[in-house]
Amino acid sequence: MLSQGKIIKIVSNQYTVSTNHELLTATARGKFRNESLTPLVGDNVTIDLDTNQISEILPRKNVLSRPNVANIDKALIVCSLKKPEFSSYLLDKILINVLKNNITPVICFTKCDLLNFQEKRKINKIKKYYQHIGIKVFNNTKKFRLLSYLKNNIVVLAGQSGAGKSTLLNRLDKNLQLKTDEISESLNRGKHTTRHTELFKIKKTYFVDTPGFGSLDLTDINKEDLKNYYPEFQNCHCKYQNCLHYKETNCEVKEKVSSNEILTSRYENYITFLKEG
Repeated sequence: MLSQGKIIKIVSNQYTVSTNHELLTATARGKFRNESLTPLVGDNVTIDLDTNQISEILPRKNVLSRPNVANIDKALIVCSLKKPEFSSYLLDKILINVLKNNITPVICFTKCDLLNFQEKRKINKIKKYYQHIGIKVFNNTKKFRLLSYLKNNIVVLAGQSGAGKSTLLNRLDKNLQLKTDEISESLNRGKHTTRHTELFKIKKTYFVDTPGFGSLDLTDINKEDLKNYYPEFQNCHCKYQNCLHYKETNCEVKEKVSSNEILTSRYENYITFLKEG
């Protein structure tokens, strides 16, 4: 007898699958290993109820690596503003990965209360800029607005360790009581408290809490394609059609950076990614 469901938790080789009626613990058939296919959290699957084995992984609409999740609608990028310090470099790197996988990014700032007046003014300008290029931005204190926007979606939380991903989930649903830990002062990042990938249902939204990370690999993106993941570059008309917006002359992107129409940190991060590729 077969049943369909969604993988909501993976610990070692045990898969927790949510069906219409119950939660099942299943294993995966060996054929997936032979096909170099690994079941992921978020996968819609078919289970053989006689053996409690996942027999089929249904087609995915997307896959996000580091964290490894499938069928994601939105990525909630949790950015600490203090302890650890805000990193525009990491934020922009995550944004590129999210957009590359056709996932809608959403930014959530945490620890706003730790900023002084001047720091708040600076962050407000950054917030307005990201909103201007079409990315939704929230503070973690606006939990009802955030839940309303994310309703009926599968949402992955991404961001560096210590940014407050688990704390945010606990704020959205106090019954979760996910473990959090202190920040390492010497490393300026948090200790990893999430040890496995899991879907949590809050109201009508599935959230993915996943181990934190401090770096991402962009080597699978061609240098020529990198600019396509910067929304503010798309309406620029440069002299050369294949302009990389780096050393070329008559580049409208560079002109807009000079006139502060494009955020300097965004452009500097772009150049850094270009050199790293």
